[in-house]
Amino acid sequence: MVLIADDHKIIRSGLIALFKSEDSDIDISEASNGKEVISMLEDNSYDVVLMDIGMPELNGIEATEIIMKKMPDTKI
Repeated sequence: MVLIADDHKIIRSGLIALFKSEDSDIDISEASNGKEVISMLEDNSYDVVLMDIGMPELNGIEATEIIMKKMPDTKI
């Protein structure tokens, strides 16, 4: 499972299309800010998180720091 986090819907859509063009069965979720990422990671297990660093509410750098402390096995 892949989690794509970016505050711009067009970027998320483009990345999803790129991943799906390589593997149509890939399971991809979306988040629009760092708080959503943290919440989603508490409820689900993702293989990879692809995260923008400049997002509202909680930016990607701050979210990454939290994830590394709470879920150190997560690949970001």
